[in-house]
Amino acid sequence: MSTPHAVIFDVGNVLYRWEPRRLYERLIGDDLALDAFLDNVVTKDWHFQHDAGRPFAECAAELSAQYPQHADLIALWGPEFNQTLPGMVEGMQAIVEQLDARGVPLFGITNFSGEFWPPFRARESAIFDRFRDIVVSGDEKLVKPDPAIYALALKRFGLEAGQAVFVDDVLANVESARAMGIHTVHFTDAGSLRAELERLGLLQA
Repeated sequence: MSTPHAVIFDVGNVLYRWEPRRLYERLIGDDLALDAFLDNVVTKDWHFQHDAGRPFAECAAELSAQYPQHADLIALWGPEFNQTLPGMVEGMQAIVEQLDARGVPLFGITNFSGEFWPPFRARESAIFDRFRDIVVSGDEKLVKPDPAIYALALKRFGLEAGQAVFVDDVLANVESARAMGIHTVHFTDAGSLRAELERLGLLQA
């Protein structure tokens, strides 16, 4: 494989913490009730429909019909989604800024609702303005780990697979990208990522 010169980041739990609990903890005072709501109502599988391109209004209506007692809370998921992303993962802002300062092309592939992405992108423009392009699953109706989303991204970014290193916290996404010949990093923390980027010559020790 060739040495990569560009970095493709996942967003949730790589660049930014994703914590759905943050949205509802001020509204549901009982911890057991909060856990039950997150585990059984606004689940990650339910939210994944948004990442795949289904409209929030459609998904919310279905879920509210199933759990009418929670309709008001379900309705907040879309307009208040930014609250589930409280800030950057520790150490990642410095990595992004240093890569950008070195002229390393930055890109993204994220499983993210096409409706929820624009307000989040606007809130975090100081970081995302450093990126040349970001493929958003909800806009493309393609989700990781489908190989098609990586193929689309590489074509759009103007990269050959070996020219990029892809960083994701989900092992299935990493394995799918690796199978296409993309350099990959299974993200656990910023320190380990920094060490790998230094090994590849993308950052200086």
